Amino acid sequence: MKSSSTIRAALAAAAAAWSWPARAQSDAGIPRLETRGQATQLVVDGRPYLVLGGELANTATSSPDYMRPVWPRLARMNLNTVLAGVSWALLEPTEGQYDFSLVDEALQSARANNLRLVLIWFASWKNGISSFAPAWVKADQARFPRVQVQGGRSIEVLSTLADASRDADARAFAALMRHVRETDGARHTVLMVQLENEVGILGDSRDRSPAAEAAFAGAVPAGLTNYLAAHAGRLRPQLAERWRAAGARASGTWAEVFGSGPATDEIFMAWHYARYMERVAAAGKAEYPLPIFTNTWIVQPEDHGPGDYPSGGPEPHVLDVWRAGAPHIDLNGPDIYLPDFTGWTARFHQNGNPLFVPESRGDAQGVANAFYAIGREAGIGYSPFGIDNPGRLAALRPEGAQGPAGRIEDQPLPRGYALLRELSPLILEAQEKGTITAVSLDPVRQKESLALGDYTVNFDLRRNFRNPAQVPPFGYGLAIALGANEYLVAGSDIQVTFSPRSPGPPVAGLSRVEAGDYRDGKWVRGRVLNGDDILLDYHLAAAAAENQSGSGLKFMAGAPTLQRVWLYRYR
Repeated sequence: MKSSSTIRAALAAAAAAWSWPARAQSDAGIPRLETRGQATQLVVDGRPYLVLGGELANTATSSPDYMRPVWPRLARMNLNTVLAGVSWALLEPTEGQYDFSLVDEALQSARANNLRLVLIWFASWKNGISSFAPAWVKADQARFPRVQVQGGRSIEVLSTLADASRDADARAFAALMRHVRETDGARHTVLMVQLENEVGILGDSRDRSPAAEAAFAGAVPAGLTNYLAAHAGRLRPQLAERWRAAGARASGTWAEVFGSGPATDEIFMAWHYARYMERVAAAGKAEYPLPIFTNTWIVQPEDHGPGDYPSGGPEPHVLDVWRAGAPHIDLNGPDIYLPDFTGWTARFHQNGNPLFVPESRGDAQGVANAFYAIGREAGIGYSPFGIDNPGRLAALRPEGAQGPAGRIEDQPLPRGYALLRELSPLILEAQEKGTITAVSLDPVRQKESLALGDYTVNFDLRRNFRNPAQVPPFGYGLAIALGANEYLVAGSDIQVTFSPRSPGPPVAGLSRVEAGDYRDGKWVRGRVLNGDDILLDYHLAAAAAENQSGSGLKFMAGAPTLQRVWLYRYR
């Protein structure tokens, strides 16, 4: 017979295990999103964390042999976080039987290389398609029905209207999160989870299966109409205009509340994708409450409407529907390969949706994207896709580079990330205070002036001294106001001047300019710059007429560099 103390200990242990989710919510070390001053930041082990990430190819982690040489290479690239896929088909090959060996392999390898992880749950949908669902789900279309498009044909997309599909996905995701809590709850290697990937219907604007047709003919759920009414003054314009044009009704069918046509079909699908994924997210968070986000396949220039792009996904114009339907999803992130990176980040970073870019470019332009997302939009991080492919990385060489590809560390992304890692503590503090900004420039948008601290910071593409009309294909910069008359600026292929914003002498001069680096949180001065290093224009009279000194900061092409400047004012 067991002693009473042994029994009490066993009961205490069982109670502790049973109550983990409640305890986990209050554990300050568990990664979470937190509003800190003027920014929403990822907080890990009680401190803000900037994700300098890279996403692996979708199936990379399905082969430990493939990944074995990749992990140390990722560490050499100055990443601090890897986005790695977890396949439902491999995790639950037989219903109710889970295999976590690949998850454990990724955890151990990440830790061995001092990297963190963001897991991507490839389950019901990946790029709109249900290719990562287990074979037992794919084969049983009676239990797990598919979307039907016009003409009555089924496509390889699980219907959002099927409770059995939703519940099976939720059970598997809960099992994954329970395993992550049990194996990583004290280590916090896993920071966040992306739920599904680029969801939505391709080939039609909505599901036309019998269950979907019945739901579309029925009433719009009160959860959505109540949300619209409560947030009427803050809704995204396209959704608000459509709802108001139909009379801003509090009830009715989908066509009555939003009008008829593909745009209403998309709203209908957005609600049902959000509700499906809400159930999955809630099941996972009940086991381990890590931040959960989505990744959106954004509208392409050639798309004519929903169905050309995945209809129902968390596009900016239906994000309010997602926020109403999926409160357990913490943010909706964009997949951006289009040229207008700045415009797309602004569209997503609205109405309380924090910005994280989980998939984008990894070349020199990708470095510009990272600086912009983090500096201008207070992003919690950036992540280019296909980071495991050394051939792809080698192809992303600085323009004009000759000879062998050279070391991974010398490629654009690792060099850009190296500087961002140095600056991470300053960046995170400046995001909170609102004392940081950034630009991404090109021949179409060659200049931008932004108020920061006591001055306006004037960014311009770097000019050829003898031919000012000649400009580089792109340039970027990030500025932090360190104090009165003091700034830290990082950039590539730009030049920077300053203009006072307060009464007093109208011209800002450069009192002192230092090139240098941050090491272990401390500024390490390099060259003290003057003369040709800071001279932008010999036409001093013309500069004076514009309240400029003719001098400024110059950042050459290639990897971003860092300068610290002290200003003074004169007439």
